[in-house]
Amino acid sequence: MLSLLSRIRTLARVRPLPEGALPEVAQNVAIIMDGNGRWARRRGLPTAAGHRAGTRALRRVVEAAIDVGVQNLVVYAFSTENWSRPQDEIDALMEIFGETIERELPDLAEQGVRIRFIGRRDRAPEALRRRMESTEDRTALNSRIGLWIAFDYGGRSELVRAARRIAESGLEPSEIDENVLAANLYAPELPDLDLLIRTSGEVRVSNFMLWQLAYAELVFVDRLWPDFDDRDLRGALAEYAQRRRRFGGR
Repeated sequence: MLSLLSRIRTLARVRPLPEGALPEVAQNVAIIMDGNGRWARRRGLPTAAGHRAGTRALRRVVEAAIDVGVQNLVVYAFSTENWSRPQDEIDALMEIFGETIERELPDLAEQGVRIRFIGRRDRAPEALRRRMESTEDRTALNSRIGLWIAFDYGGRSELVRAARRIAESGLEPSEIDENVLAANLYAPELPDLDLLIRTSGEVRVSNFMLWQLAYAELVFVDRLWPDFDDRDLRGALAEYAQRRRRFGGR
């Protein structure tokens, strides 16, 4: 097991290819943006400072994704499990989400980014929900890249919700297949993911996009999320481009 983890991390540090040299860019990419708290602690800063640094990293990574031709970028902003964090951190996160929508996302919208939020919204502050809806409305016609922000999201919760909706629809068991379940996810129009990147050196998927990750390639990098930049993104994409995807075949 240790040798396998070592190999994964070694692969994840592959050098990015030169500008314009990626032979096959992953079209649908997800990122678990991990390491904000550790980034702040190493600098003697409050946790909120790490989260704010993380929002700046998000902007530059979205811009880098546009440059290399990614079509959809899904980022894990706040999980269903994150509600168990200390209340002062949750309060700070809600404030930072609002700031991000007001300060960082408008510039991305000007660059043609369509922004959508996936997950639950009923537990978010009302003002934040209004900002989410307004951002989605303002960017609905943008098509340069889709930015999907997973907020109050959990992969298991998503599947339970889909199962409940199917049960309530009255379908017969024989009528239920993968297409039916996929149509009842939070974002049925989101394609299956090609690549998952997780920052900070952790090697797990943490209940993120369990259905959509079925055949995705996984790349784990040691860099903390606030330090992640276009070179790191290109490095992960270069690793993806070197792999052969078999989808269960040979």
